[in-house]
Amino acid sequence: MLANSIMDSVLRRCICNGRLSLVYPDGTLRTYGNGEGEEVRARITSNRWLRRLLDADRWLGEAYMDGGLIMEKGSIADFMILVMTNVRQADYPVFVQWLDDFRRLAMRLRPRNNRRRARRNVAHHYDLDSRLYELFLDSDRQYSCAYFDDPGCDLEQAQLAKKRHLVAKLHIRPGQRILDIGCGWGGMALYLAQVYEDVHVVGITLSTEQHEYATARAERLGLSKRVEVRLQDYRDISERFDRIVSVGMFEHVGVAHYPAFFNKVRELLADDGVAVLHSINRADGPGVTSRWIDRYIFPGGYIPAMSEVLPAIERTGLIVSDVEILRLHYADTLKAWRERFMNRSIRAAELYDDRFVRMWEFYLAASEAMFRSGLMNNFQIQMVKDQAALPLTRDYMFEEERRLKQIDARRHIRAVPSAERHATSSGRHE
Repeated sequence: MLANSIMDSVLRRCICNGRLSLVYPDGTLRTYGNGEGEEVRARITSNRWLRRLLDADRWLGEAYMDGGLIMEKGSIADFMILVMTNVRQADYPVFVQWLDDFRRLAMRLRPRNNRRRARRNVAHHYDLDSRLYELFLDSDRQYSCAYFDDPGCDLEQAQLAKKRHLVAKLHIRPGQRILDIGCGWGGMALYLAQVYEDVHVVGITLSTEQHEYATARAERLGLSKRVEVRLQDYRDISERFDRIVSVGMFEHVGVAHYPAFFNKVRELLADDGVAVLHSINRADGPGVTSRWIDRYIFPGGYIPAMSEVLPAIERTGLIVSDVEILRLHYADTLKAWRERFMNRSIRAAELYDDRFVRMWEFYLAASEAMFRSGLMNNFQIQMVKDQAALPLTRDYMFEEERRLKQIDARRHIRAVPSAERHATSSGRHE
């Protein structure tokens, strides 16, 4: 069969390391790679799925969701990590690059992420049943890359460390106004109010679920006078702020809107202000969003490359004052999320169904594979309007991070106290 031959040829060209075994629909077993390591074996269940899987970007995730691809040895995460690690090193034919160039152009030409579309896209992912996120996120619901500053730290500790690491770069002073663009369930905004006296934090989100949850959390923690959560688009803000932070939101902005985003940051930032942006980064340069991810997980999303972001910042007149790349931190974060999710997969199926569980497992596994393979990492970019706004050396970051760690240990800070976790576990919001 032609599809068998094409698939075999592609895999022999791409899979050079490891040991991947594939059972074809006719029962043929073929092995790819150099034979080193544990065997990862998958089975394609029909010729229809075999033909579809020749376009893996579109159909691989759906094949796993619908039983077209079944794992016989190893997990889907093992499969994706093996494949993506090899794909990163593969020598592609010219026509594949042409296809990627065409898809990149098509992405630039598709409808822009206006206010209505942005809110609809956010709702698709973040307005799912609130109990779903309790299954795999930490107690603070940090839905972005954790920071494993100690080899022995768990997810809870790593997410707290992430907040310290980011906050230290803001160089916060008493009484300042801080804007959190894309505040999620409110963890960063609440942390800022907990560790700094007299600061006022405004967090914005487009998710109604997140807005209600974060607002309720601020009230329960007695911080509602200093933490204001708004259901608002960043383009509609008019006040000025001393500090601006954005964590895991920029992936939803869209390339066409980068100039508008950074112009808005410049407009909102005080003359001596500091802004810090945390985002996933394409380590291999500009690309295209997976069609499966766009359809099922993050419609309208796009992971930026540094080469797309820095020019957009420079054209606004903002000054890039610091850049840090986090490499494997998100891979470890995603692994923790996937393991926690799969340990509670029965509860996830009760909320939705088995197909949804397989979809979510594939999403987490494929995402981890992208970071394990080196195709993606994270950047943290610090920006100022005035070069004199910060101390001359980076020592202030390390000193503040150490100070915050002492505060956290002394206060035993967990953004969701045990009483609150008990309250939230019984219902959709409270």
